[in-house]
Amino acid sequence: MRADEIREMTVEDIQTRIRELEEEQFRLKFRSATEPLDDPLRLRVIRRDLARLKTVQREQQSSSPASAGAARG
Repeated sequence: MRADEIREMTVEDIQTRIRELEEEQFRLKFRSATEPLDDPLRLRVIRRDLARLKTVQREQQSSSPASAGAARG
């Protein structure tokens, strides 16, 4: 998932995707402790996608109050 694709998503979509990936990450970590994974690199992909999603989410949160404060002041 690319950052520009994430920026096109709504806030609710981003939050939903974060929850889905965190759950998938938990399941894969749990399963990796008991058996070898079919695709062990999936954990890396999930971790990086989560980081991208959270980065864009933080950008959106920090830009909306800052722009609102600048418009008033």
